[in-house]
Amino acid sequence: MASLTLSLAAARHIQLAALGLADAPDATDDVAATIAAMGVLQIDTINVVARSPSLVLWSRAGAGAAARLDAALAAGAIVEAWAHEASFLARGDYPLHRRLTLARFRRVARHATDWIAAHPRPVADVLARLHAEGALRARDFVRERRTRGWWDWSEHKLALEMLFARGDLLIARRDGFQRVYDLHQRVWPDWDDARAPTLDAALDALVERTVFLLGVAAPAWLADYFRLPRAEAVPRAARLAAAGRLLTLQLADGAGPVYLHPARSVLAHAAIDGAIMPRRTALLSPFDPLVWDRRRLAQLFGFDYRIECYTPAARRRYGYFALPILHAGQLVGRIDLKAERRAGQLLVRTLHLEPGVCADEPLAVALATALAGLAHWQQTPEIIVADTVAVDAARLLAHGLRHAAPLP
Repeated sequence: MASLTLSLAAARHIQLAALGLADAPDATDDVAATIAAMGVLQIDTINVVARSPSLVLWSRAGAGAAARLDAALAAGAIVEAWAHEASFLARGDYPLHRRLTLARFRRVARHATDWIAAHPRPVADVLARLHAEGALRARDFVRERRTRGWWDWSEHKLALEMLFARGDLLIARRDGFQRVYDLHQRVWPDWDDARAPTLDAALDALVERTVFLLGVAAPAWLADYFRLPRAEAVPRAARLAAAGRLLTLQLADGAGPVYLHPARSVLAHAAIDGAIMPRRTALLSPFDPLVWDRRRLAQLFGFDYRIECYTPAARRRYGYFALPILHAGQLVGRIDLKAERRAGQLLVRTLHLEPGVCADEPLAVALATALAGLAHWQQTPEIIVADTVAVDAARLLAHGLRHAAPLP
C-alpha cells in the first residue's frame, strides 16, 4: 500500500465516502450513529436557513435524524463537549475528549480554569443553585432590582459556560436550542474519570481517528479536526505511521504524502480503481466537517471558501451564509439562501458557480432537486429567486426547477 500514489480525484472520492457524502443520504433516525461516523458535530446557532447541526445531519441522514437531535441529547445518546469548538459527540467518543479537558490540554479549558479562579462569587452562586434546584438555563439567573432595573447577569452566564468548558457541568438538554446546564455527576451519574485514557493514549487515538474520519489526511490537515496543536499532531502521526498504525501514500503531482488508516484500505483501493463515483448533489453547511478546514478544502478541492456572515454587508462577495454546493465529487459553487418560514418561502439571494463549471442541464436539475428537498424539509415549499441573483444563474435555476422530478 505504501507504494501507491493517489490522484487528487481519488483522494477527494475517499474523503467524500468517509464523510458520508459520496452517495444518496442514508435515511436514519439514529443521531448517535450519524455523529459517530463524523466524529464530531460542530454547534452553531445561525438559523438563516437551518441551524448547522441540523443541516449537517440532514445532508447525511435526512430529516429524521435532524429532528431527533434534541431528543438524543436529552436521552444521553450523545453528549455536548468541547472538541472541534463546542460540539455534539457520540457517547463512545467522550472519554478521549474528557481526558483533554481534565488535563487542561485545550486552551478553552485553561482559560476557563483561570476565569473560575478569578471569579469565585458567581461560580459559587451558580453551583449552589444547581445543587439546590437542578438543571438551569442562563436566563434562570436573571433578577430584577428595585432601583436599577434589570441586573447584569453576564457573570453568572459566564460562570455556567466556564464550568462547562472546565468539565464541571454538562448540558442536560436544550430548550429551544438554549443550553440547560447541570452538574456532571447528575447528567452522567455512572461516569468515572478513571475510564478516560491517559493523555498520551487519548492524543494518539484522536490523531488516528482524524485520519480514519477524513479517509485520507495530509499532515497539514491533522490538527484542525479536533483542535490539536499542530506541533503535537504532526510528529505524533509520523510516529504512528512508523509503528504501522497509519499508512503513508503519495498524492500525485508532487502534492505530498497523505496518511491512510488501515481500516480504509479497501476504500482506497476502490477509489484508485475508479469504483467510487460520487453522485451526490448537496447543499453543505459552512460548518460541515468537509468544509470547516479552509486549507484542506483549497488543497483537495481547489475551493476557496470563507463564511461572510461576520463581514460587513458592503464587503460581502457571495452572501451572508452562502452554502457550498457539492455536485458529482466537486464543489461547484455556493448559494446564499434565507428561509422565510412564516411566508413558506425559500429565498435564493445569490448563486455563484466556480470558474470553469459547466452550467449544463444535469447540474441545473440536480441543484434544483437539492434546493427543493431543502425547501420541503424547512416547510418553505415556495422557492423565490431574488433579483440579486445574476441573470445566467437565475436562468439555470429556473430551468432546473421546471425539469426536476417532483419530490416523492
